[in-house]
Amino acid sequence: MFVVDTNVLVYAADVSAPEHSRCRALLERWRAQQGAWYLTWGNCYEFLRVVTHPRVLRQPWTSREAHEFLTVLLQSPGLAMLAPTDRHAAVLAQVVADVPMIAGNLWHDAETAVLMREHGIRRICTRDTDFARFPFVEIVDPLTSEP
Repeated sequence: MFVVDTNVLVYAADVSAPEHSRCRALLERWRAQQGAWYLTWGNCYEFLRVVTHPRVLRQPWTSREAHEFLTVLLQSPGLAMLAPTDRHAAVLAQVVADVPMIAGNLWHDAETAVLMREHGIRRICTRDTDFARFPFVEIVDPLTSEP
């Protein structure tokens, strides 16, 4: 079980990214597998923001293209979405106590980390080293290993 972070989705979508081939191949493998892998809605919306932004991608996607990419992913047999449960506020409080330096843009990663902890998932496939700030999260770099 593992979560796929936004940057892996973006690399898989952006053919001009040096990471594209590796991330696209991994994503295609995960789409076909029956085993569990996860996304968060926050990461999906972040993906939509990034791939349609003209200052981020050289050739930004249309909203329709970006949504279609996500629609295909959401049909994957092993994919599930992490969502807050009744324990979410308590888990958030625990993470804030354990990782007191959360501020600014790190809150987006904190949301993913809280959801992971809430659902008992430790591994995240990402190139974002900010997740190292969360001691309960194990980072798996998609360019050097697989979750």
